[in-house]
Amino acid sequence: MWAASCLASCCAACACQACQSVVGGISRRSARIAYCGLFALSLIVSWILREVAAPLMEKLPWINHFHQTPNREWFETDAVLRVSLGNFLFFTVLAVLMIGVRDQKDPRDRLHHGGWMMKVISWCLVVIFMFFLPNEIVSFYETISKFGSGLFLLVQVILLLDFVHGWNENWVSKDEQFWYMALFVVSLVCYVATFSFSGLLFHWFTPSGHDCGLNTFFIVMTLILVFIFAIVALHPAVNGSLLPASVISLYCTYLCYSGLSSEPRDYECNGLHNHSKAVSTGSLTLGLLTTVLSVVYSAVRAGSSTTLLSPPSSPRAAKPLLPLDQKDQQEDRKKDEPRAVTYSYSFFHLIFSLASMYSAMLLTGWSTSVGESGKLVDVGWPSVWVRIVTGYATAALYIWSMVAPFLFPEREF
Repeated sequence: MWAASCLASCCAACACQACQSVVGGISRRSARIAYCGLFALSLIVSWILREVAAPLMEKLPWINHFHQTPNREWFETDAVLRVSLGNFLFFTVLAVLMIGVRDQKDPRDRLHHGGWMMKVISWCLVVIFMFFLPNEIVSFYETISKFGSGLFLLVQVILLLDFVHGWNENWVSKDEQFWYMALFVVSLVCYVATFSFSGLLFHWFTPSGHDCGLNTFFIVMTLILVFIFAIVALHPAVNGSLLPASVISLYCTYLCYSGLSSEPRDYECNGLHNHSKAVSTGSLTLGLLTTVLSVVYSAVRAGSSTTLLSPPSSPRAAKPLLPLDQKDQQEDRKKDEPRAVTYSYSFFHLIFSLASMYSAMLLTGWSTSVGESGKLVDVGWPSVWVRIVTGYATAALYIWSMVAPFLFPEREF
């Protein structure tokens, strides 16, 4: 008995030392990666609880206090929402605390990059506390999560547009034949992939012998948008290029596929319904992986993007020319000044808050009950319409980004 107790104490001490060494090794450069890892951990916890937490939650009186006993699917959904709510509150508090951080001498800069043991413990306590909240609060959070998820998708679209326009400008600015050829090749590859993918969509989601008018409309509408993108980009009155048009075309086609593949497995026009078991594991893994990668990209790029939210201490105005002696004095003064932050800490954490809502909607099927698709990720008619509407929003924002400088030449875009 004494030996077992001693062994347990040694294991606990080793575990604590291991945790301290891990969190102590998180440097300023790897802090953003650590936040992404913490978010990925929340997804794994949500997934596990969705699978195993129902029998445990059925015994909690403050959760099971209903006029009629909820079914097992309700408990699975509720567990995911409570973990998501804890994650949302954790990152929202950090976002509020980081408002107005301008330089690295701000004490809050240390909080953003350090104190990881305290932050991990706080995150665990917040998530555990969520399971003691009444159902009304969780239901309200579920409602606002739908809007927060839509905002997260909108931010991703803006980031994509910012990326493709910047990509095009970077290659065009080189003004060399090689880069012009590279623009043409990449555009051609994107268009070939777009039309090939569209053909597969017709094959998979408009099977013969079934009335699949809705799926046909989605696919044809996407192809029409692809042609509109090319016409607008090549119009002489618009300063456009085929590279952004081709990339956005491929992305809209992917969103159309993502929406159609989210149709219920028993829907006759879903050509993937015969492989529901194989798609179950693959969809779950792909859904979680895609969410983590999209959040990593969105958080890192949105936090450092001047398009969405520039760091308050990083003005983009040009500096006036100074005499040599004044310039030397200014350089000496700059050495004493604190180093400015390279991205907005507050907006960085806000992206994770919105992503917490989005991941909860993925794991619960965007509804109060996961239904027959309870073991799948991002399956159901709400998921279909979210993807389709996101594609149309992408198209509208891209077209606006092209025609706005022509319609309002006095403004800077």
